[in-house]
Amino acid sequence: MSVGESRAARGSVVGGTKDGVRRRPKNRRAQIAAASASAFGAAGYHGVSMEDIAAELGISSAALYRHYPSKYALFREELLRVGQALTAAVVVSAEVTPTAADRLRHMLSGLVGATLENRSTVTLVRWEGRYLEPADRLVLDQQRTAVLVALDAQLAALRPELTAPDRRLVSTAMLGVITSIADHHAAMPARALNRLFGTACLALAETGLPPAATVSEPAVQVEIPDSFKHELLLRKAVELFHERGYPNVSVEDIASAAGLSAASAVYRFYRGKSDILAAAFRRAADRVSAAIGPAVAGTPDSAGALDVLIDQFVSDTFDERALAVVYYAEFGHVPAEERAVLRNIQRLSVQEWARLVREVRPTLTAAEARFLVHAAFAMIIDLGQAFPDNPLASRARADHLMRRVLLG
Repeated sequence: MSVGESRAARGSVVGGTKDGVRRRPKNRRAQIAAASASAFGAAGYHGVSMEDIAAELGISSAALYRHYPSKYALFREELLRVGQALTAAVVVSAEVTPTAADRLRHMLSGLVGATLENRSTVTLVRWEGRYLEPADRLVLDQQRTAVLVALDAQLAALRPELTAPDRRLVSTAMLGVITSIADHHAAMPARALNRLFGTACLALAETGLPPAATVSEPAVQVEIPDSFKHELLLRKAVELFHERGYPNVSVEDIASAAGLSAASAVYRFYRGKSDILAAAFRRAADRVSAAIGPAVAGTPDSAGALDVLIDQFVSDTFDERALAVVYYAEFGHVPAEERAVLRNIQRLSVQEWARLVREVRPTLTAAEARFLVHAAFAMIIDLGQAFPDNPLASRARADHLMRRVLLG
């Protein structure tokens, strides 16, 4: 629910009745859940207070605390509710859908529907689940595993020649494609999106995977001399943001990780923690955008340019896994003026990728191509996180899967 929608809902149920008596609505907990989902989705768990949610609903903080004892209780309930909704979406009756292909299509459609219905909270599930307490995080992880197990089962029936690890690779890729809907704000009618992502995921399910690598492929990182402090600070900060979350990292933590004797030394290179985050985001955005021109100029056609860009994106993502996640997970903490610039760079990059995709697949609309580009990006990031340095998810396999999503 958007802010405007929640305000409209509030006006319809919180106002006076015919006898002029103001009554507490019966669906107050549902209203609170919707308002908190919208607020958390927009500003993140750490960027929202109970007072913010109460103000959005037009009630007092005390009234809100009568329903939920803390912000964490709201956050926990909302994430686990949506985790359960995704789990329920893949429950399919064999009597209703007798073939494995039909059951898989039904599951994919259910996941698309659940993601669209809970778009803001799926963002939190993807990027802020780490802020759950260990026992609750375990429940959320079990819900995700249940979704993957259900997809695995249909893949086993559809593609019995696939090994169990390969099925999990493909299931993870399909789930990344669908939940990518939560990573951006582009709009498309639900029926069209169902058709688009169903086709993309079935292309993944039916593809012949390249052989797995025989050894792990560790990230390739340029060695940074200790004397090159601004680069060292940037790398160490990104690693800490990825590990703990931006709000839980201090300037002192970054200074210590970079081998500086005091936090004050950081300020010789950056204005503060948010400046370091903004520098990391600019680097990630510029890396994607800067690759487009050379790829187009150095290849004979759009298909060749996409080949170059896909190879580059996979390599960059796998080499900088922490930065790839931080870019999505911590965007709300970037200063507002930087966010506008970064959004524009990302929008232009996605448009250029989408243009190349449409030149190879002219039947796609511009919106469809953009959704597929977002989906391909998210899938690679998810594979990099789910299978770190695992030969199962080699770069060659990730390249192949990205091509299948973009090119069919």
